[in-house]
Amino acid sequence: MSSSSLPLAGVKVIEICHVAAGPFAGLLLADYGADVVKIEPPEGDTLRQWPPLSEADGTRFSENFASLNRGKRSVTLDLKQPEHLAQARRLIREADVVVENNRPGVMQRLGLGWDDVSAEHPGLIYCSISAYGQSGPRSTEGGFDVTVQAAAGVMSVTGEPGGAPVKCGVPISDFTAGLYAAFSVAALLARVRAGGPGGRIDVPMFATTLAVGALQTSEYFGTGRDPRKLGSAHPRNAPYQAYEAADGWFVIAAGNDKLWRSVCQAVETPHLLDDERFTSPTLRAANQEALRDLLHPYFVQRSVADWLGRFAAVGVPHAPINGYAAALDDTQAQHLQLVQPMTLPNGVATRTVACPVWLDGAPVAVNTRPPHLGEHTASLTAAPDA
Repeated sequence: MSSSSLPLAGVKVIEICHVAAGPFAGLLLADYGADVVKIEPPEGDTLRQWPPLSEADGTRFSENFASLNRGKRSVTLDLKQPEHLAQARRLIREADVVVENNRPGVMQRLGLGWDDVSAEHPGLIYCSISAYGQSGPRSTEGGFDVTVQAAAGVMSVTGEPGGAPVKCGVPISDFTAGLYAAFSVAALLARVRAGGPGGRIDVPMFATTLAVGALQTSEYFGTGRDPRKLGSAHPRNAPYQAYEAADGWFVIAAGNDKLWRSVCQAVETPHLLDDERFTSPTLRAANQEALRDLLHPYFVQRSVADWLGRFAAVGVPHAPINGYAAALDDTQAQHLQLVQPMTLPNGVATRTVACPVWLDGAPVAVNTRPPHLGEHTASLTAAPDA
């Protein structure tokens, strides 16, 4: 699929964002063909300083920044300067979408808030991402991924029972907010294309993190009890977790009675089928510690590869505990063409995980090149008649 045939081709987006949540939303829009112009302060997005920094010819470039800002254009503006502020307003007037993730009130003080720009641009879609939202008792608070994970309950159910609080290993609150933001922008673009007005989108990271905890919140609503940490285990299914083998760890997921019977076949433990503690998913979940202890002596007698082969033969979902090197090298990752070459602006050849979605039977063709800081300032801020 060529870039001109992507679903958001022709859509112009102004991104006034830093670090993760907002830039990820902009990345998703860019991957689907939008022209995303990133307005950065003279010192650049903070993420430009994050390692790893790949160097060539004395110039260093952040691979973290590249991963979230490929396919965008960069303009540097000091929005405290009237001339630069006027240039930003012009760029917004020419755009279809604004995405910003500043603390609530910042854009208003600059004169770039929704009320300031929407009057002269009724079709504009204006998306604000913040820790707690644009209104309410906590709206003025800042936040980062880890603080939102803590506030929204994620850390209370992550880790081993009785262990210290730990966060999810990937920044789930940042990226969940970015996903909701991009989806909401796409939804309003559909409204605008149908002849409707633009609109304002308010994406609170706290709320989106709670929203993707639907199974946990429904457990609380249904029982009145806080969900608890279970490590890799599941509150309603077993065996459904990581187990130790002779040379490492693996995961199996037996979420129904048929799969439970297949586990017993693979492990050669038919007697467990008659154990009254394990005759239904609910009972197996309630007695999963006892079940784990019964299976452990069998599992540690064989290698990970042996067990994965046995479970594959009987159709039980399974996986090794991959590091990222192994995950990226997986044959399915190769088939999906997830890893694509990327050339940094300083000439360093590296790689990136491209758009994971296929459209019309093929991977989405994305522009993998990230921009130099301010690379497009001159061309995009020149006077209209220049």
